[in-house]
Amino acid sequence: MLSGLIKSRASTFFTIVRPKGRRSLCYDREALDARKENKPENSVVDMAAAMGIELLTEEEYMELQKLGDFDAKTSSWLKTPSDIRKLGGAISGDFRFGRAFVFHNGADSYYAARGFRGSLRV
Repeated sequence: MLSGLIKSRASTFFTIVRPKGRRSLCYDREALDARKENKPENSVVDMAAAMGIELLTEEEYMELQKLGDFDAKTSSWLKTPSDIRKLGGAISGDFRFGRAFVFHNGADSYYAARGFRGSLRV
């Protein structure tokens, strides 16, 4: 009974502001370790885990975009399905031309304008 009450009162919070310290990161530790030079300081998977949040999934990202035009000048790494990650890729999203897009890159890539968004379920 108590667990049902807790589940019915659970809320999920999304990060909507991305400080500059959460940009220029590759996707995960495997991608970070694979870079031979010009390594970023961290990976989004490690940073999110340290913060106690989950990366947004593609579906959560699209829901977030219904609340505003997030990533109109930036992009965000998203939780990548394992079949894509096994092939060396990772997915990210942005908002351009009046709509949200999800696209791919190598997981070891990083950009000054790409960070990540997360969720916290309480």
